[in-house]
Amino acid sequence: MQERLQKILAHAGVASRRKAEQLIAEGRVDLNGQTVRELGTKADPRKDLIRVDGKLIADPEDKVWFVLYKPAGCVTTLSDPESRPTIAQYLKGIPERVYPVGRLDYDVEGALLVTNDGELAHQLMHPRFGVRRTYLAKVAGVPRPEQIDRLLSGVRLEDGRARALDAAVQSRTPRNTWVRVVVSEGRPHLVKRLMEAVGAPVLKLHRADYGGVGVEGLRPGDYRELSRAELHALREQAGKKAHPSPARPVALPARRHGHGPPAPLGRRR
Repeated sequence: MQERLQKILAHAGVASRRKAEQLIAEGRVDLNGQTVRELGTKADPRKDLIRVDGKLIADPEDKVWFVLYKPAGCVTTLSDPESRPTIAQYLKGIPERVYPVGRLDYDVEGALLVTNDGELAHQLMHPRFGVRRTYLAKVAGVPRPEQIDRLLSGVRLEDGRARALDAAVQSRTPRNTWVRVVVSEGRPHLVKRLMEAVGAPVLKLHRADYGGVGVEGLRPGDYRELSRAELHALREQAGKKAHPSPARPVALPARRHGHGPPAPLGRRR
């Protein structure tokens, strides 16, 4: 069956659909020996020869899903033109070619899904499905109740109005507070900007879970394969418009001494 090239590339784990469209526009995709630049071009992955940068691709029959405890101090890409540390160093034990579902900032740690299932990944990132991302934001002092209320009621940001689906104090120390913030959008730096807008700038940010898949029991740099129940739950969320995943309890991030990202041991749990 013929499908759009960008969809085929996403299914094959080459890139997200948006990135695949960019690859096509840049003339880096060949179909049966001919360079393709038209985004509406269709092909049959079972019959046609499709190459990206000269490399033959195929739609993987076996889809794999993992959750990586992304450390702070690395970028959410498999390569970086600025030679910064990337998540690739922690995924060397995975034989399949996987790529991240969404992004986490360089200085943010926590749950990052990686997969070669382009279609489901695309659906999970789409805002219309309302897939929840749960963050723990460390702030100085103790936020006032009205600041938490503003997170829930919404604030105006430079790219439009935004709000948290859930927000509450998670735990306190004499100097700092961890605030649990749940959002269902992947806008850049959204949680940082929300917290800044209510007067509680983030000192440290940890994503506790994505769509209910968390990193409890893992250390920064570790990864594990998703359970059947977790994968089923993700598929349910991707198939139900406007029915976001329910809130769930989350644990504080793992403590680690020292600075910078941990050594890339590629531990699987």
